[in-house]
Amino acid sequence: MVKVAIFIDVQNVYYTVREAYGRNFDYNKFWAKVTANRDVIKAFCYAIDKGDKKQREFQTILRAIGFDVKLKPFIQRSDGSAKGDWDVGIAIDAMEYAEQADVIVLVSGDGDFDLLANKIRVKYGKKVEVYGVPKFTATSLMNEASEFFAIEKELLLD
Repeated sequence: MVKVAIFIDVQNVYYTVREAYGRNFDYNKFWAKVTANRDVIKAFCYAIDKGDKKQREFQTILRAIGFDVKLKPFIQRSDGSAKGDWDVGIAIDAMEYAEQADVIVLVSGDGDFDLLANKIRVKYGKKVEVYGVPKFTATSLMNEASEFFAIEKELLLD
C-alpha cells in the first residue's frame, strides 16, 4: 500500500477557501479522498491558537478525523499587526517524513513551499501532491508539485 504523509496549512486553507467560495474546507471529505487505499504515516494540521472555544472545538474535530494538530500562539504586535506562521515547521516536518512516505500531501497555496516541493521530489524521489484554491495558489508551487489538485466544490462544506 502507498504510504502517505499529510501537511495542512490551516490558516492558508481557511482564508483562501473563504475568499474564493465564501464557504469552509471539508476536512472529512479531504481525508476520505487523500487516504483512500493508502497507509497514513502521519497527518498534521498546523494552526494558530487564539484560545477561543469555537477554535478548540474545531481542533477536536480535526483530531477525531485523524490529524495531529500543531498549534502556535497568536501573537499581536505592538504596531497592531499579527504573527502566526508555520512555514518553517511544516517544511521541517515534511522533510522528516519524506524518507518514510511514498507521497507527501501539502495543502497550501503558499509559494514559499515551492522549494520544499522541489526538494522532496528531487532529493527524495517522492511524489508531492499539492491541494490549493487555484486562484490563490502560487504558480511556482503548482509547477513544483508532482500533481496539483484544485480545492473546489467537492471539498467544501455544504
